[in-house]
Amino acid sequence: MTELLYTAEAPFEAARRDAHGWHGHSFRLRVRTPPDGGAADATALARSAREAVAPLDSSLLNEHVEPAGDAALLEPLEQRLRQQGVAPRRLALRSAPDRGAGRSEGDWCWRAFGFEAAHRLPNVPSGHPCARMHGHGYQVVLEGVGLDAEQLGALWAPVGAELDHACLNDFLPNPTSELLAAWLWQRLGAPDSGVRRLHVLETEHSGCTYDGARHTIWKAQRFEAATRVAGAGDRRAQLHGHGYRLRIHVTAPLDEVRGWTLDYGDVKAAFGPVREALDHQRLDALPGLEAGDVASLARWVVEATAPRLPQLCRVDVYEGDGVGAIAYPG
Repeated sequence: MTELLYTAEAPFEAARRDAHGWHGHSFRLRVRTPPDGGAADATALARSAREAVAPLDSSLLNEHVEPAGDAALLEPLEQRLRQQGVAPRRLALRSAPDRGAGRSEGDWCWRAFGFEAAHRLPNVPSGHPCARMHGHGYQVVLEGVGLDAEQLGALWAPVGAELDHACLNDFLPNPTSELLAAWLWQRLGAPDSGVRRLHVLETEHSGCTYDGARHTIWKAQRFEAATRVAGAGDRRAQLHGHGYRLRIHVTAPLDEVRGWTLDYGDVKAAFGPVREALDHQRLDALPGLEAGDVASLARWVVEATAPRLPQLCRVDVYEGDGVGAIAYPG
């Protein structure tokens, strides 16, 4: 049976004081919870998230918790969610575009880093565009346990300096995202250094996650569609529309020759017929999508995609800014 999580986000603006003095941030709380976690749907979860952050909005955070670090702020936010009857499976707080903290079976922090580099993949089929020397503005996201953002920065600094404005083939004979992630894992001394997981993004539309044992890649997709949510009891019951955003995640052992889990292009091609069935359609008029809600859509996408893409392990579907559902094949 398909497993499901609701996901939602809520922004707030606040100032705080730390060793660097007073400064302000545009924070964003991210919450995930299962259907039995106290939220009726993703929209209700978003409403609970907004209510949880409301006391912190336009405030001095040190008046709520001291010291007012990202990880410390998760405690009062989780308490406020639980007071509303919501039991979060996962919480994350982004305090800046490149950093934040999270909580899910333990606390962690994360920080993103960028570098510009060239590469080519020598083992791809003839005519594949990645066989040509080309380049990317890479982003690497490190998740750390027992580390803060400054410590993650210090850990990354020598590796980032080595990779920036370089050719990755000088470091790896076949620098796929997956093999680059494994190389970074070793160079950063993970997991002994405190890094528990890392993400390598070649573009904003594709990326790879590695935890020392398993590679998972994702490909972003989108489509435009109309819907109405049956029995919603609010404006969602009216015919309306969304620009839906998706992430298709797959995992499998690495291809020993290609050096990847799967070609990003193959993921896009396998999902293509599913996207075409949804794009510029009225979703609640399609068989299996009569409910018209994002949770039903996430389940439907998993069930429609899995036969075409056996390596599928997760689908994220967003109908609004951070609001949606995550489905896992049963």
